[in-house]
Amino acid sequence: MATTSPRPVPPPAPDPIRAWFRFLRLHRRVSAAIAAELKALGLSIPQFDVISTLSEQEGLTQQDLAQRLYVTKGNVSGLIDRLVEAGLVERRPIPGDRRSHALHLTPPGRDLARSGMAAQSAYVTRTLGSLPPGDVAELERVVLAWRAAARADEAARA
Repeated sequence: MATTSPRPVPPPAPDPIRAWFRFLRLHRRVSAAIAAELKALGLSIPQFDVISTLSEQEGLTQQDLAQRLYVTKGNVSGLIDRLVEAGLVERRPIPGDRRSHALHLTPPGRDLARSGMAAQSAYVTRTLGSLPPGDVAELERVVLAWRAAARADEAARA
């Protein structure tokens, strides 16, 4: 009696929900690791978001900053108050606009932004940077495709 080898079992179909939960868990893990790195510098993630954004483009208003960070102007206001008190950010008047101020980093704020970016870069290099370049390229492709789908969904619901 001849034996036949079993048919290979096909892999299960991709499960977007499972991928979503894995993505969320990874996000939490990575956020916690980055938060610990930033805490060692005396920064929270929201504070780092503000100073790193201002390091890319100074002179933003609180409204501009809130839009870039996808938070409310009220959330940014409290953060800016604390960063001003800490001597990391300063508000400068905008000529012709008595209600808004341009936000600028102070020299210590600029130094801290650089330190925070270096810590973040080191973490990314140790983790994501340890993957093969083709995997990183594929991840980038998938993230961009997912972002496009999310933007299209947002536009369709607007």
